[in-house]
Amino acid sequence: MTKKNKKPEDKKEKIQEKENNQNQFDKSKVYTIDEAIIWAKKLARAKFDESLEVHIRLGIDPRKGDQQVRGAVSLPYGTGKTVRVAAFVTPEKEKEAKEAGADLVGGEDLIEEIKKTTKTNFEVAIAEPAMMRFLAPIAKILGPRGLMPSPKNETVTTEPAKTIKELKKGKVSFKNDDTGNIHVAIGKLSFEDKKLKENFKVLIDALKKAKPPTSKGVYLRNVTISSTMGPGIKVSVV
Repeated sequence: MTKKNKKPEDKKEKIQEKENNQNQFDKSKVYTIDEAIIWAKKLARAKFDESLEVHIRLGIDPRKGDQQVRGAVSLPYGTGKTVRVAAFVTPEKEKEAKEAGADLVGGEDLIEEIKKTTKTNFEVAIAEPAMMRFLAPIAKILGPRGLMPSPKNETVTTEPAKTIKELKKGKVSFKNDDTGNIHVAIGKLSFEDKKLKENFKVLIDALKKAKPPTSKGVYLRNVTISSTMGPGIKVSVV
């Protein structure tokens, strides 16, 4: 039966099911990751394939430079999203960057284009170390948008092709915001539960390894997951 031919009673049943799920969901309860993923799927409200997002409150002082948390991690099952990658590379590396799947490839020419237009139609930028000094004129454009290549999230690399392939397969960067929170999408709701669970575990492990030595007390203070349009679901990571 096509969507157009669905009976009114079918729609009513779905609406009733969603209402029942919302009524049964306890927003104050802390769930296991297995339970939380099930609830995230039950409470999804959009017609599109929503992402599963992880939101974490860290026990850090974001005002201190030695307590910044940032890094990158390769999710075993990717994010389900096609990432547009810009590669700032030397002429010798342009061909392999293109073959690796970079959407925008160039050196000073690409930098000049971004400087003139201020457009950044990509989600991640990588650069060879030799290109970093040329990025200064567009640092004010890339920086505020979270696109400036950095050694800390492994986007400054001597192996651009390898990095591009990893990003295309599901390598994600994370960085705390000004309030000490981390936000990362770890897959689509259409993924199998076990794949979302594994992606979640890999992210949490990476965050634990990135804990600043000067951070005291509870580090992962509050962990929640949610679908793109759904409510936050508290998760235990003990």
